[in-house]
Amino acid sequence: TKRFGELKALMPGITQRMLVNQLRELEDDLIVERKVYPVVPPKVEYSLTEKGKSLMPILDSMYKWGKNYMENVMDTPANKSASIK
Repeated sequence: TKRFGELKALMPGITQRMLVNQLRELEDDLIVERKVYPVVPPKVEYSLTEKGKSLMPILDSMYKWGKNYMENVMDTPANKSASIK
């Protein structure tokens, strides 16, 4: 569970508009739940739904694959010389 400001801080470079749009899409897709507390100033928290939590093993596998790719494929001598040109 994270508040909007916490999510924004975790993603340097993302605009507020883009984050709002993405959170709305994830909410529409039942991946993220948005909870609004009736306080002043407004407090809103975002958390993963059960459907969202079910994506975590897939996302973890994709992260590991990408990290392995970057370490083993992108750092080959052929790729290093191609990036110098």
